[in-house]
Amino acid sequence: QVQLVESGGGLVQPGGSLRLSCAASGNILSINAMGWYRQAPGKERELVAFITTSGSTKYADSIKGRFAISRDNAENTVYLQMNSLKLEDTAVYYCNAMILGGVQYWGKGTLVTVSS
Repeated sequence: QVQLVESGGGLVQPGGSLRLSCAASGNILSINAMGWYRQAPGKERELVAFITTSGSTKYADSIKGRFAISRDNAENTVYLQMNSLKLEDTAVYYCNAMILGGVQYWGKGTLVTVSS
């Protein structure tokens, strides 16, 4: 079992920045990759970014150049630095962990609202 706890969401103006954090606990040695997904009102959940244990990253085209994912292995934490936020980035952001065998775990989500 892996437990994920997100933090860092909130209200920000367009063009602003936020940093999300996701702290993992439990069977963390089984984690292959961690990432962030988001779900906007009325839309399906979509991948934002993920990072593997080796440090490889993948980003959604919609956020390339604006968001950056990183991890602190000592703290078992993954971060999502979000810059130049747009109205359309408003969503609930979910932390995700994938372990051996493809099993996935999810956090409860943190709300990011971009509004003037």
